[in-house]
Amino acid sequence: MDAVPAINEVLHFEERLLSIEDPQYVFFLRNLSWPRFATQIGYLSVNFPSRYDFALSFAGSERGIAEAIFTRLQEGEFEVFYDKNEQHRILAADVEDYLRPIYQSDAQYIVALLSREYPKRIWTKFESEQFKNRFHQGAVIPIWFTDAPPGMFDESARLGGFTFDPAGNVEAQIAEICEQLRRKIGEARVASP
Repeated sequence: MDAVPAINEVLHFEERLLSIEDPQYVFFLRNLSWPRFATQIGYLSVNFPSRYDFALSFAGSERGIAEAIFTRLQEGEFEVFYDKNEQHRILAADVEDYLRPIYQSDAQYIVALLSREYPKRIWTKFESEQFKNRFHQGAVIPIWFTDAPPGMFDESARLGGFTFDPAGNVEAQIAEICEQLRRKIGEARVASP
């Protein structure tokens, strides 16, 4: 802000406080059409239908892959529910009550990492029970692990998703998955009213 004197005259930023001294400028900002402004400067939308763009559902044994997906999506400025990031909010809360709305409706898309361990874990069973009705809404994006036994995830077999080979180039596969997720959410934002 110091580099542009005209901005420095109307906006003041000190530590974490931004203030505006000019009442006419305050009036202008309050009456600005922010959705139109965001579109004009290149954003797809500022109206978000869900608290999270994506919620990750995975067995603990796939935490490294889930974290890599989370990190890459977060770098792309997407809101992603990743349990490790929410630990402070979950503390002292009923975990089921906290997670239920996230998987039922608070995330626009559920990204399910369907490994051989997925159906064996208590929390993935709980999570999948919450989002099972969303399969038919086009809100569940499966990632089938190649080492999972065939037929293990019959419910998701009709959906478009990703095949993930844990023995392959993990970084390249994650990059491709995240690129396709970025494109999916971008089209959804353009299509939303």
